[in-house]
Amino acid sequence: MTEAATVTADRGKRPGLRLFKKPSKPIDTKRIFFLLLGLGLFFAVYLSPPWPAAIDPMGESFTLSAQGKAALALFLLAAVWWVFEVVPIGVTSIAIAVTQALFLIRPDKFFVGETEPIGGPELAMKEFFHPSVWFIFGSIVIGMVFTKTGLTKRLAYKMLALVGEKTSMIYLGCFVMTAMLTLVMAHTAVAATIFPLLVAIYRLYDEGDEPTTFGKGLFIGMAYVAGAGSIITLLGAARGAVALGFYKEITGTDISFFELSWYMAPIGWVMVFVLWGFFMLYYKPERASIPGLRERARDLYAQLGKITTKEVLAATIVVTAVATMSLRSFIPALKAVDKSGIIMLATLLFFVFKILDITDLENVPWNIILLFGGAMSLGYCLVQTGAADWMAINAVGLLKTAPAIVFIVGVTFFVLIMTNLIMNVAAIAICLPVALKIAPYLGVGGEVILFGALVAAGMPFLLLVGAAPNAIAYESKQFTSGEFFKAGVPASLLLMAVVTIFVLFIWPLMGMQVTIPTP
Repeated sequence: MTEAATVTADRGKRPGLRLFKKPSKPIDTKRIFFLLLGLGLFFAVYLSPPWPAAIDPMGESFTLSAQGKAALALFLLAAVWWVFEVVPIGVTSIAIAVTQALFLIRPDKFFVGETEPIGGPELAMKEFFHPSVWFIFGSIVIGMVFTKTGLTKRLAYKMLALVGEKTSMIYLGCFVMTAMLTLVMAHTAVAATIFPLLVAIYRLYDEGDEPTTFGKGLFIGMAYVAGAGSIITLLGAARGAVALGFYKEITGTDISFFELSWYMAPIGWVMVFVLWGFFMLYYKPERASIPGLRERARDLYAQLGKITTKEVLAATIVVTAVATMSLRSFIPALKAVDKSGIIMLATLLFFVFKILDITDLENVPWNIILLFGGAMSLGYCLVQTGAADWMAINAVGLLKTAPAIVFIVGVTFFVLIMTNLIMNVAAIAICLPVALKIAPYLGVGGEVILFGALVAAGMPFLLLVGAAPNAIAYESKQFTSGEFFKAGVPASLLLMAVVTIFVLFIWPLMGMQVTIPTP
């Protein structure tokens, strides 16, 4: 009798023996719960009766349309699915576009030169190819170039040789370097450049694939600090220049590049060091030091040999692109050149000079690209349906009789929440007009509202979609979106405490007019 026949014959004698049956996997009840929770919240809001209109400080009524209510429903669905990762975060973004198309959430919109409006479903898909999404793509490619050419390892080993073997100093060195780079280049590009460097550093700490406490603190910390550094100058992010232009249009007051940096540099750098202390407590490394790390880093640096032609060429392309984007703030002729075009030209040159090839293109983390496509689509959906304005008027309106400090901190907190949900520029553009109308009646200066909003808009610590560095850090696979959110709650509370201290004590000493006579 053959072995198979024997086994078959013995099946009746040996209960429990099953041929070719794989062990069943337990049902993921947590995933199913949050998947259904997201859907439940969507339909509960979508099918609910009309909501009350919002009344702005001038007495004008803002009705929440059915499309606006649907946009809020979609936001709740996306937030639950993003935080708890019931499906890959990029797939949630696809769900955002699909839902807008199926439920006709996005209103049709006219564009300059068009005789017919662009349909809502088409708009929902259009944002996935927004220039900002391509800027993130180009930034990620720069990080890939640094890794492939070996520039990342050179920088990582050199930095480790300087900061030494203590993990606390490695945290600090990485955070300070990230913040310093954001003074002269966009924080998205900085995060993409620093990311592979952190990967190289982390490999010297732990060569395994399992997440560690040090890894969580290193990568989440980089994302948070990139935001803190980006508020210091106009070069760290586009939001600063847009907000200053918007503020001038509303108040007629012009704020210079150096005036912004005068007020933002102290709070930006304070947050860098506050975040360092926070991560040393919240994600304290498993090991206080890595014995022999400094010598090992020096040996590895020496093994890299002389800098290669490809490294020089890659560095030249990146530095030229960054310099061109930075000079746009000072040279009028360059303002018309979109930053996404500049960084995509750099991407093109990487392939022209064979620094990258087709296999590198296949390794792009499209999950992250889709994440931001969905975030852009959801943000525009909230704005164009009027849902964002309705939320801002209701939220800021609650503060119209509050004491001055409560009003300032309240507006800052609302911007903080909004910038986690939609584009930070949009959050400022939505909140500032309402807040600036109320501020004079409460004896609050316009500048403190502007700078408080800019601080909050630069540091969305709760959701991955709040800023590109958050999503880039997620690519490390050291943490989940839920862990990012949990760390973001106390970090956001620390941020609000720091803002309150600056509003009450430090900014007035520096010359900011926090309070003004009431009309």
